[in-house]
Amino acid sequence: MARVFKRKDRLSAMSEINITSLLDLVFCLLIIFMITTPLLEQSIPVKLPSQAANSGDQPDPKLKYQSVTVNSQGNYFLGKDPVTLEQLEAEFKRFAALPDPPVIAVRGDESVPYGKVAEIYILGKKAGLKQMGIETQAR
Repeated sequence: MARVFKRKDRLSAMSEINITSLLDLVFCLLIIFMITTPLLEQSIPVKLPSQAANSGDQPDPKLKYQSVTVNSQGNYFLGKDPVTLEQLEAEFKRFAALPDPPVIAVRGDESVPYGKVAEIYILGKKAGLKQMGIETQAR
């Protein structure tokens, strides 16, 4: 009789579902989504001017960045939010007053006249921002 009970116990233990590999898969997917989500943040479609692949420095991960975009219609965006030049100027002044102002990354569609992008730099200079850069696309 004792052997029968041992065999039943062994069979009941084997019939339980082992979810260890399922948890590994879930954590792996979670990490993948955490990495790719910030890359999807830029939702304003612009065709950036191109440059040679190794002609620029990599961005410093310790710095904070704020993107300003000019799309092909000439509209301005601060992050994802549409803004006017007056609103942009007010935000630049607010950024300049911060103890650690962000680096302004200007994203201008290549079909936009240079004057539209230059207006952003002029506003930033007037506001007292020291670090501004232009984003390009590697060839």
